[in-house]
Amino acid sequence: MSIEVTKLSNGLRVVSDFMDTVESVSLGAWVEVGTRDEAATINGMSHLLEHMAFKGTERRSAVGIVEEIEAVGGHLNAYTAREHTAYYAKILKQDLELAVDIIADILQHSVMDEGELAREQGVIVQEINQSHDTPDDVVFDFFQETAFPEQALGRPVLGSAALVRGMNRDAILGYMKDHYSAPRIVFAAAGNLDHGRLVRLVQDAFDALPEPVDGTREPARYVGGANRQPRDLEQAHVLLGMKGIAFEDEDFHAASMFSTLLGGGMSSRLFQEVREKRGLAYSIYSYLSSYTDGGLFGVYAGTGKDNIGDLVPLVFSEIGKLADGAGGGEDAEIARARAQIKAGILMSLESTAARCEKLARQMIVFKRPIPIDETITRIDAVDGAAIRRVAERLLSERPTITALGPVPDLEDLEKLAAAPS
Repeated sequence: MSIEVTKLSNGLRVVSDFMDTVESVSLGAWVEVGTRDEAATINGMSHLLEHMAFKGTERRSAVGIVEEIEAVGGHLNAYTAREHTAYYAKILKQDLELAVDIIADILQHSVMDEGELAREQGVIVQEINQSHDTPDDVVFDFFQETAFPEQALGRPVLGSAALVRGMNRDAILGYMKDHYSAPRIVFAAAGNLDHGRLVRLVQDAFDALPEPVDGTREPARYVGGANRQPRDLEQAHVLLGMKGIAFEDEDFHAASMFSTLLGGGMSSRLFQEVREKRGLAYSIYSYLSSYTDGGLFGVYAGTGKDNIGDLVPLVFSEIGKLADGAGGGEDAEIARARAQIKAGILMSLESTAARCEKLARQMIVFKRPIPIDETITRIDAVDGAAIRRVAERLLSERPTITALGPVPDLEDLEKLAAAPS
């Protein structure tokens, strides 16, 4: 494995991971802008821009973009997250120049045609409406909004239909000019490639980026609370959690292991206690969403309405047991969680796409690639004391509890969280 980093004179960072055992390359531009950079009046702009970048440039039509990449057997895609937007491709090694040129073209020379914009607004509104018909998707946005109310971090990535319909070409181009400058872009690649050649290609292709604009993000302000949204559904979708752990927090790896131990697999405490022993839910798992300045820890469960009163306090009881070091089998549980996380990391090394994504995220968050050995050492250092510390930190914050579905007559959800199991 050979990782190299070059910072261009304009501030754009190029990072690559050479793999001589493959014939392909995964590559792309990760831009440090996402949903949390949007004002309330333009919620959904980052996602709309991501869609519109593929709808034609000064040199290529929308269909021309996809025809060129698919003519060489490659594929091109993108996604929008809360703190970054990614535009990426996978191609055979001989087509590196083409892929770099296409990504640079769509990020610098998109024309934002009015007709294409109107059609894509309609597509995104359909995407929004489809998500509203998927309750186990909706509850996550509901949860995020309850944890981070009245701030960009709590708003949905897709925005609302009304806001998306109201966005015009000039607003999109202005947003792009304000946020798509070179210092905010990491160009990452992994596969069978030469770093020096990649740097030259990126330097030549990214020659029309806007000047940097000063701007700061609103700090994450976790609030929490309880909320329910009654719907005529067969199943209740429940999300409960607390303020999480930031990427650079000293407890980040311990928090990841805590989440795995609590609800990360079929051997986890929640799966065994909630599903296997008591039959309170078909689906239950925990997760950790980390940000540059905060985070959100959550537990999702799909359950019957008559089970919520038992399930909610049981989840908090299991977290409490971990804070107290109770429940038995701590060493074995930690060993299993450690093995799961390490295996996931090491198995991902077999994928050019996973390596590319990892490099880009590390450059955005930590400003440097993190060697695998360093990560493994930090994971190996997590012990029972660290797990208990994370559990105590989580329980010290006001919980966030949301429920979607047949939940109109439940008592206050926060009281349920404090109830004995």
